[in-house]
Amino acid sequence: MDQIRTLTDAQMKSDLPEIKTGDTVKVSAKVVEGNRERIQVFEGTVMRLRGGGLGLSITVRRIASGVGVERTFKVHSPRIEKIEVVRHGVSNRAQLYFLRDRVGKQSSLRERRDSATDIAKSEVKAAAKRAMKEEADALTAAAALAAQDAAAAATAAEVGAEAPVAEAVETVAEDAAPQSAPEEAPSAEASEKASE
Repeated sequence: MDQIRTLTDAQMKSDLPEIKTGDTVKVSAKVVEGNRERIQVFEGTVMRLRGGGLGLSITVRRIASGVGVERTFKVHSPRIEKIEVVRHGVSNRAQLYFLRDRVGKQSSLRERRDSATDIAKSEVKAAAKRAMKEEADALTAAAALAAQDAAAAATAAEVGAEAPVAEAVETVAEDAAPQSAPEEAPSAEASEKASE
């Protein structure tokens, strides 16, 4: 049973908006014509929701050239590119079959207006998301600075380890230089005296 659940969870889409009956939506569906594939947008009112989970389907109705056209889409199908909610409509029913008998302006539903509390809740959610994003960015920046500090410390440690070796080489070179210089000086003086 768990294997079936994992398979269905893997196929379900997570980026779907909240859809209710009465909403006006744009459904972008992939259509295959011969060997070509294109995306066709179907915009209309959601008449009903059926099923649940992976089998969730919506029936969308629109008026095209004076004729009512209804299409049913499987929401989680790979053929559905995306679903956008254009506007939210007011409906107190699960199925809006009464729209089939309506013509013109009567076939449209009132738009649902958000109350002040709903607007405040959405603003709080948006502010919380922004704060979480800023906190994540700050943590990322702090991690980057810590990585730079660690790299600088490692470089300093490497340079610090090389410094005593360099100092030792310099002292050995200085010790060797005074011994060789006096030997060269008398020979140069001797050569000058010999030339006179």
